[in-house]
Amino acid sequence: MKILLTGANGYIGRRLLPILVMQGHELVCFVRDKRRIELEEKLIDKVQFFEADLLKPEQLQDLPKDIEASYYLVHSLGSSSNEFQQMEKDTASNYVEALNKTNCKQIIYLSGISNDHSLSKHLSSRKNAEDILASAKAELTVLRAAIIIGSGGASFEIIRDLVEKLPVMVAPKWLRTRCQPIAVRNVINYLSGIIGKNESYGKTYDIGGPDILTYKEMLLIFAKVRGLKRYIITLPVLTPRLSSYWLHFVTATSYKIASSLVASMKNEVIVQNKGIENIVPQELIPYSEAVKMAFDRIAQNEVVSSWKDAFASSKINTELMEFVQVPTYGCFVDKRTATFRRQRSEVLQNIWEIGGDRGWYYWNFLWKIRGYLDKAVGGVGLRRGRRSPDQLVVGDSLDFWRVLVADKQEGRLLLYAEMRLPGEAWLEFKITKDNEKNKLTQTATFRPHGLFGRLYWYSVFIFHEFIFKGMMNRIINHRENEKDSAVVV
Repeated sequence: MKILLTGANGYIGRRLLPILVMQGHELVCFVRDKRRIELEEKLIDKVQFFEADLLKPEQLQDLPKDIEASYYLVHSLGSSSNEFQQMEKDTASNYVEALNKTNCKQIIYLSGISNDHSLSKHLSSRKNAEDILASAKAELTVLRAAIIIGSGGASFEIIRDLVEKLPVMVAPKWLRTRCQPIAVRNVINYLSGIIGKNESYGKTYDIGGPDILTYKEMLLIFAKVRGLKRYIITLPVLTPRLSSYWLHFVTATSYKIASSLVASMKNEVIVQNKGIENIVPQELIPYSEAVKMAFDRIAQNEVVSSWKDAFASSKINTELMEFVQVPTYGCFVDKRTATFRRQRSEVLQNIWEIGGDRGWYYWNFLWKIRGYLDKAVGGVGLRRGRRSPDQLVVGDSLDFWRVLVADKQEGRLLLYAEMRLPGEAWLEFKITKDNEKNKLTQTATFRPHGLFGRLYWYSVFIFHEFIFKGMMNRIINHRENEKDSAVVV
């Protein structure tokens, strides 16, 4: 079939893409920027891209008319609570209007389990999107999932942060709420198996794993898998707002996402609408096994996608992807250059491994302090880390930066700051040739907003003098056997 995969570079879409190709389908990937997808060589010639923004209906006019089926895998959870409901409504409406002009026979929508009468804003918004999609000419098949467990997934990473960072947790009462977590592999099998099944047209199915657990039980089982002893005390006095701040400070999630998740955790997410198991039979993976499988992926450096790489969880305007040449007018610039005798590939690899567990090579404790300060004012902090320890692609999150350019052939890495700043900031590394010698140019650019932005630059300038100089020297001189010491400097 010819399939439109909407949200192809999202957490689920990126994992579903190769499965659909292997099944022999012709794939059209709906993305806002195709540079954010790095496909394996065997997939490059087997997919085509359609670049557009669902919030801009004029960009949808040229959608291929011979589409036979479509996946709708987009959401606006990372937007503010005042915006995401309207954004989800608008994107779904624009999608339906464009799809009605094609030959599409089936829409497959991955939603959240929403069987309670009183739903959170997040679950209510997903339910409203279902109603809009159901108005399309094509038949709608809805798969409602509970918590999805897989490497790089939002739920998995939040649970991991809580378990690995806190030996004793004083937690809100929502930890007693029950849910039915499902392994990401089972989700992908359901999504890829339900396409073209006439008996699923117009139907809604809840999908979950074999275990029904409270969130407290999930945390304790996760700790057991990791070989950790953890103690959890639940208190009824923590309000949703306090719970959101607690989740924001302890984990890598933003306050916006934390508040949406906390509000949703009052709702039990247990499978009620059954039947998909008869259409797409498979062995459901227990929660503890799903956690083990996720860590196997991490250990083998095979994390295909991460929730943190979605622009929905980012403050960045995707139009900035068009401005990969850093601005100069009205900017403060810290530019440093140095020639080196080492192999270009060695220094380049050091650049590509910056951040995450490796750290920032020099005075890493100051980077951590900056991350804590950022979290304190509602920013993303450093806890997002990076998807892979040694690979970067356009669109990746890298601690509190976003990758705009990652071109090893050109020798250029360009990062855009997503920390809370009174302005905009870029950090660029570029390796060139200078009189037959390799030269590394490291440039920090800051475009201030008003007087406060200028005061901010001058207040941190003295730290930059030491940090950027030391970081550049370490990038050039760092050796593989120095990895352990580099992290703690």
